[in-house]
Amino acid sequence: MSATWFPGITPSHEMPLEIDTRVAHPARVYDYLLGGKNNFAADQAAAKAALAANPALRAAVRENRAVMRRMTAYLAGEAGIRQFLDVGTGLPSSPNLHEVAQERAPSVRVVYVDNDPIVLAHARALLASSADGSCAYLEADLRAPGAIMADPLLRATLDLTKPVAVVLVGILHFIADSDQPHDVVARLVAGLAPGSYLAVQHPTADFYAAGAGSAAAYRRAGIPFQYRTREEFARFFTGLELMPPGIVPMAEWRAGGEPEPRPAPTEASAYAAVARKN
Repeated sequence: MSATWFPGITPSHEMPLEIDTRVAHPARVYDYLLGGKNNFAADQAAAKAALAANPALRAAVRENRAVMRRMTAYLAGEAGIRQFLDVGTGLPSSPNLHEVAQERAPSVRVVYVDNDPIVLAHARALLASSADGSCAYLEADLRAPGAIMADPLLRATLDLTKPVAVVLVGILHFIADSDQPHDVVARLVAGLAPGSYLAVQHPTADFYAAGAGSAAAYRRAGIPFQYRTREEFARFFTGLELMPPGIVPMAEWRAGGEPEPRPAPTEASAYAAVARKN
C-alpha cells in the first residue's frame, strides 16, 4: 500500500494519520500549483492535466490565496471578528489565515478544518498561534457540517454564542451537486450567532468559452469539480446581508492595494463575496 504515516500526530478523533499517495487530493494539487513540495505523483499528474486544460490555473490559485488574505483582513479589521472557522484549509502557505487575522487582533481564535491528513499534520507542525490567540485543527469533511460544529475541540476553541467568520475559499467547487452544497453551507450558518459572517470564493465558467476550463481534467483524476454560475453562487448567501462590493470576480474583491493590472476574470474565473448574518 502506498501510504505515509505520521504516528506522533493525531487528529481530533485520536486515530493515526494515513495518507494514500496513489490518489490525487485537492489540497495537494493546490500545493503543487503554488510551488510547494508536499505533493505526490498522483497530485502532480492531476495538476499538470488541469494546467494543460486551463493555462491560467496557476495564476487563479494564487488569487485564491490573495482573496482569502483580503477577506480575513477585512473581517478581523473593519468587521471586528475575533473567531474564524476555515474549512478546506489546504497546506500551509504563509501568510496563513491566522497570521493575517492575528496581525490585526492578536486575540483571534481560529479553527482550521480539512479532510486530508497531511494538511492536519503540517498544520500542527507549522501553524503557531500568537500567545494571546489560539489555533485548533480538525480532520473533518465539509459535507458533514453537523460533525464539524459539534466537535468538542471546535467548541473548546470557539464560543458559538458570539460571532464567527466561516471562510470557504477553494473548497466548494469540490463538493458535487449531489452532496447538496447549498444545504451544507446553510447548516453551517444556522449554527452561528447573529453578527457572524460567511466568506466564499468559488470558481465559475461564466467567463470562459463553452467547454473551457479545468473541470473535466480534475474529474478524470478522480476529483469532483463543479463550476457554478453567478446565480448558483448567490444562493450560498440566502438570508444573509452581502457586504460591499457584493458579488464580484475574486481578483476585484476589495483589491485596492493589490498590484495593477488586476487579472481579468478570464484569467481568474471565480466569484467572491462576504455576507453578514443579522
